[in-house]
Amino acid sequence: MKSYLCSRELYCSFLQVTAKRYSAFSLSEVSPIALSHDAVSRWLASTTCQPKDIWEAAKPDILKTHGVIIGDETVLNKSRSEKVSLVNWQYSGDEHDVIRGIGMLNLLWKRHDGETVPMDYRIYHPPEDGKTKNDHFREMLGLAKKRGVNPEAVIADSWYSSLNNLKYIRDLGWTWVMGLRKNRSVNRKEKLENLTILEEGLRVHLRGYGWITVYRFVAKNGRTDYIGTNMESPTWKKVERLVKMRWSIEVYHRELKQTCGLERCQSHNGRAQRNHIGFSVLSWIRKAKQRSVNQLSLYQQQWDVIKGAISINLKKQLAYSYG
Repeated sequence: MKSYLCSRELYCSFLQVTAKRYSAFSLSEVSPIALSHDAVSRWLASTTCQPKDIWEAAKPDILKTHGVIIGDETVLNKSRSEKVSLVNWQYSGDEHDVIRGIGMLNLLWKRHDGETVPMDYRIYHPPEDGKTKNDHFREMLGLAKKRGVNPEAVIADSWYSSLNNLKYIRDLGWTWVMGLRKNRSVNRKEKLENLTILEEGLRVHLRGYGWITVYRFVAKNGRTDYIGTNMESPTWKKVERLVKMRWSIEVYHRELKQTCGLERCQSHNGRAQRNHIGFSVLSWIRKAKQRSVNQLSLYQQQWDVIKGAISINLKKQLAYSYG
């Protein structure tokens, strides 16, 4: 195989330290070895970074700890890139609209000590594999089971609380805590929104599944969320604690996009896009470890890289202005 000089170590390190520019040309400009942007582009389209690489990097922090599995998706905005492979029209929660983007479904391990660890991910692209988001969700959960993961609970929003998913999680021997839509049918064709649900929760029969406990949470903005669980002896406080953990995946998605360049790959090649996504996650894992050791947020790490250069140039500008 032809050597392109670029490497996984170099590319991940670049994503780890850069703050604004993530292109092959930008890497070629700052590379410590002579490297053309074409060499970077060819390497990115020919190398392989897969979800299993994320597992290999993260499994020591998962199998030896206690935690929960959190599942959710994010959309990489590609509205300005008409010819990029893997792009589909899909709803983006960030944009609150249907946009052209790449769908990425993630599983996180939220440890009881508060640390977050990426477990697995899938790219949502039905034209390629014919799979739905729920297909990917079950596939990743099944693989986690085979890998020896034993969560306190599986947590997700109402999009992933289909009967097939709930039954699948139950068959894995796991507990689930998931959002339910307000019009979900329970008991004898009653809707959740029409039931009186006290703080201690309400035992209901979910059609097609069996008995579960439902809780009603009202947010400060007035939004009402219905949370169901198959937990044997749930309490409001326990369910609330688990529900609050779900926010970790929103933070993870934001940090991936803002500090690891998740959306910023400019290649039209589908393999290059997949590799860039995987390398972004590996870079996040590195930065998260630094955060744990040095107590520096991912944003502070980004600032520390550039503040020295800004300070030097600021002094030059002041000297020029007053000189």
